[in-house]
Amino acid sequence: MSTKYKATIPDVGYFITITTVGWIDVFTRVKQKYVLIDSLKYCQKEKGLEVYSYCIMPSHIHMVCKAKEGCVLSDIIRDFKKFTSKKIIETIINYPESRREWMLEYFSKACEHLKREQQYKVWQDGYHAETAYTNWFIKQKITYIHNNPVMDKIVASPEDYVFSSARNYADLDNELEVVVLNMF
Repeated sequence: MSTKYKATIPDVGYFITITTVGWIDVFTRVKQKYVLIDSLKYCQKEKGLEVYSYCIMPSHIHMVCKAKEGCVLSDIIRDFKKFTSKKIIETIINYPESRREWMLEYFSKACEHLKREQQYKVWQDGYHAETAYTNWFIKQKITYIHNNPVMDKIVASPEDYVFSSARNYADLDNELEVVVLNMF
């Protein structure tokens, strides 16, 4: 498997995008967004994830992040995807979801080509990671992340979107603590 867009260098920050299979809009439901928020909080506390910026979009999540010293970002992302996949399916099954049947069928069919035994596949294979070497790159990606819900016409201003670190950077109540970078 190629490492071109993987978080393989220790002690380096990355711009990461993790996307659902078929770009399914799983995260239009608040309960599903909290599956990601709660898992990110766990990864911060227990696995050494340091988040500088994030935004949960309907079918994907963007982050600028890195692993603390001695931790491996690719392992954290792998565990995050594995855990959230199970929780997302559990939430689809156990809570009101008008799209339950076709979503479960889609996630089930996404497993048909896999060699390993798996009932549902929520996330696309791998993830997209770009190394954040310069302040210019980091600032550009954080701006992109915060403006993503504005570009999709979900909100009028970045800080209006509850599931984004734009609120942290605007010093507003937020759902997930991040390391705010002093470059804005």
